[in-house]
Amino acid sequence: MGFRGLLLALLIIPGFVNASNGIPEQLELTKVTDRVYSAIGATAPGTYENHGHNNNLSFIITEKGVVVFNGGDNYLLAKSFHNSIRSITDKDVKYVVNENAQGHSMLGNSYWRDQGVSIIAQNEAIAEFEHQGEVKLASMQRRMKDKAEGTYVAVPDIGFDERYDLEMGDVTIELHYFGPGHAPGDIALWLPAEKLVITGDLGFHQRLLAVFEDTETGAWIESFDKMTEQLDPEIVIPGHGEPTTIDVVTKETRGYLVFLRNAVIEILEQGGGLDEAYNIDQSEWSYLDTFEELAGKNAGRVYQDLEFEYF
Repeated sequence: MGFRGLLLALLIIPGFVNASNGIPEQLELTKVTDRVYSAIGATAPGTYENHGHNNNLSFIITEKGVVVFNGGDNYLLAKSFHNSIRSITDKDVKYVVNENAQGHSMLGNSYWRDQGVSIIAQNEAIAEFEHQGEVKLASMQRRMKDKAEGTYVAVPDIGFDERYDLEMGDVTIELHYFGPGHAPGDIALWLPAEKLVITGDLGFHQRLLAVFEDTETGAWIESFDKMTEQLDPEIVIPGHGEPTTIDVVTKETRGYLVFLRNAVIEILEQGGGLDEAYNIDQSEWSYLDTFEELAGKNAGRVYQDLEFEYF
């Protein structure tokens, strides 16, 4: 199915806004397949105005219940997402899977923990959240103010190293850790029966990816390659942006990482410095959201990471 055909096949299910506090009573859903839905987050940083919903929150309906991918940024956002799930199915949520250790993946775990739901993450993500969870919570509280109500640090109770399978009656859901990437413990969810992958933050499109201090860009490329070598998806739900195809995500994730690393390596080989890295011409990617905010920062961080290999 081509990109245009895929978008035409998606059904948007509207949400409803609770005017009393500005938190949506339900999040708007995109129907991706008969069993998979996603609440597509803003292609921008998490803000008070977007309720911290700047990543994709997805769920899968199975014979044995619902599996959620991403806990959400905060308690109230997770509650809104749960209301959206209930508008589609009366099946109970059985598992929540965290894509990595970032706040907008894990802080909403507090809501799901209160519902008695089991929470799964890769072991490196769990270790990071155990160590930095309170810091992430405090940062979210400053940003979200009253919308942070009810949120607390809820560490996942099920961990794994490389793979974890959920046998859900009529469908098997595979969780894969392909190696380091955007953030600690980045994982992908593979639904073989649907040929659908939720890449988490291993895959971006529609917005420029962010390189953080703990992002390993070379390892990210390797992890992305392992994912595409082992899986053959027809539908991709990326960490950010609408459902798409693997070709699109490959171009705007792997393609950008390779481009930026090669540009920085060329500077280093010519004896150039950090200033030249900041001035790399990245206009090829300027059509992506958050380009102005992130392009220069990304180049600087890649330079600082790679310079250790040269000096």
